[in-house]
Amino acid sequence: MDKDLQQLSVQAGQLLLSAGATVPTAESCTGGWIAKVLTDISGSSAWFEQGFVTYSNAAKMQMLGVKAETLSQQGAVSEATVREMAWGAQTHAPADYAIAVSGIAGPGGGSEEKPVGTVWFGFAFPGGELSAAQRVFSGDRDAVRRQAVRFALQTLCEHIAQK
Repeated sequence: MDKDLQQLSVQAGQLLLSAGATVPTAESCTGGWIAKVLTDISGSSAWFEQGFVTYSNAAKMQMLGVKAETLSQQGAVSEATVREMAWGAQTHAPADYAIAVSGIAGPGGGSEEKPVGTVWFGFAFPGGELSAAQRVFSGDRDAVRRQAVRFALQTLCEHIAQK
């Protein structure tokens, strides 16, 4: 899948460059992996702003402005949290787009309500539009994280291509 991630990163870079747009990432369970594959592409400084690795709730609040109430009421792995993470990354960078990811990569940490493999994605688009999506991936920790990176990049590319 690494070749697939590389191809998606190249595609994202080309789309962002063509649009004259930039993107930062706000990552929790992926630990900076999205930022890593984006910056593996030569010339990415033209369209990649920065990465926020906000693994703890405190970091989400401090670096991205996620509200304490959101985290206590909805949890770190929730639609509300990734929307706030995406908005915070877009605003703090500042940038045109933003990707946010928070999930349970495993092997522990899951619950009946949020099983291992549950990942929420938040996206911020130009004009203040926000969207979110949830997926439940299978496999070990590495597999869940790889699938999350792939989904985040695919979704970003699809949205930019539609504009």
